[in-house]
Amino acid sequence: MEWGRETGPFLLPSASHICGAMQSLVTRFHLLLLSVTLAITGVGFFRIDPAYVFAAHWSGSSPDWLWPRSALLVAPLLQALLVASFFLLGRMLTRNHFAKSQHILDPALSLLMAVIASTQLGLLLTGIGSDLDFVRFTGFVLSLVLVVLGVVLYEAERHTYAGLRMPWPIASDRAWQLVHRLAGATCVLAGVGLAVAAWLDVGAGLLVSAFAIALVLPPVVAGLATLALRRQ
Repeated sequence: MEWGRETGPFLLPSASHICGAMQSLVTRFHLLLLSVTLAITGVGFFRIDPAYVFAAHWSGSSPDWLWPRSALLVAPLLQALLVASFFLLGRMLTRNHFAKSQHILDPALSLLMAVIASTQLGLLLTGIGSDLDFVRFTGFVLSLVLVVLGVVLYEAERHTYAGLRMPWPIASDRAWQLVHRLAGATCVLAGVGLAVAAWLDVGAGLLVSAFAIALVLPPVVAGLATLALRRQ
């Protein structure tokens, strides 16, 4: 602890703590979500009959797209891949880029991990015969999150906390505004489309595919827009 001349005591973390913990995008919360998904997967393999198949899509009154019980392995593997990817990304970023992008990448990883864990819980509930369609519930919640995020991005102003962070700069205020409005509109459209898919009950297969599209499309659009408008 050291004392400032005017404002009082300051707690100064060690240099090793700054270089280590603060330079990682993976937090204990992310590891907790991975642990929860692993636990759900274990319960699924214990409670769900090995011959059970998930009806991923229905054609009339009969399923035409089936997932075997082993589909439960996809969620923890995907989460482990995300954790490893974000951990490596955090190590590769410079301190400056890390400081500017952490408040975007950290919640982005949290959202991805939470959606996967929630979907896995939905599959477990379906497999044990529950009437609660948690996959559709996840769709409605995610659609609301995307719409709110889209509004925030659309209305964001430059030099504020809310905003995109890219590896390359956005040169002008006009380009910055165009990128954020395009990204915000994409988020809103993705959220609305996801809500419609959940409302129509298109099946777990198409709904999970819609989750992936809705989460990937906005950052891809934002990235392409920033590249296209770099010189404006």
